[in-house]
Amino acid sequence: MTQAVWTEVDRYFTERVVGSDPALDGALAASNAAGLPEIQVAPNQGKLLQLMAQIRGARRILEIGTLGGYSTIWLARALPHDGRLVTMEYDRRHAEVARANIARAGLADRVEVRVGAALDLLPALARERPEPFDLTFIDADKQSNTEYFRWALRLSRVGSVIIVDNVVRGGRVTDPNSDDPSVVGTRRLFDALAAEPRVTATAIQTVGSKSYDGFAMAVVIS
Repeated sequence: MTQAVWTEVDRYFTERVVGSDPALDGALAASNAAGLPEIQVAPNQGKLLQLMAQIRGARRILEIGTLGGYSTIWLARALPHDGRLVTMEYDRRHAEVARANIARAGLADRVEVRVGAALDLLPALARERPEPFDLTFIDADKQSNTEYFRWALRLSRVGSVIIVDNVVRGGRVTDPNSDDPSVVGTRRLFDALAAEPRVTATAIQTVGSKSYDGFAMAVVIS
């Protein structure tokens, strides 16, 4: 199989069961116009995140890595009217684009975009003693995935779901000799997941328009 086939299958799935949406399409167009990197989740992946949040019955969602707000919109649409999503973005320009995209999607009342390094923002969030998050989506720098996971766990409760994107690294996650910081960071994450008795976890490989990748998912059990 080839990248062209994977992309065509993703396109077919999107056309049949995901569909086109003005707010989401507009978010992609605005992000591209602003020169943001095209590393957001694919439409069918965004819909999967939304379905996971709906299955969980999430009222509070934490996202680490906003980019242009594309995945944020998918997740926020799963929330009830009194739900809340906190998303964290390192790049101020990306955050500005995301805020505009989120507002055009009619979700500004449910989404708070915080700007800065997540490893600075997460301790500040914890000091606020927020109500636990029902779902956390981690899609930021891979070097810090283990730290993000540990903060997500701290901010969760029994039954909360933690999803970490981009964990396959084109298959290089299996290489113990890799010096790629993203691979090293991802392998550290799996060590942390394996050693953490408070969660049960799995990981799934995927292919599609985003090439060969995958995600990890953990559920807090104690």
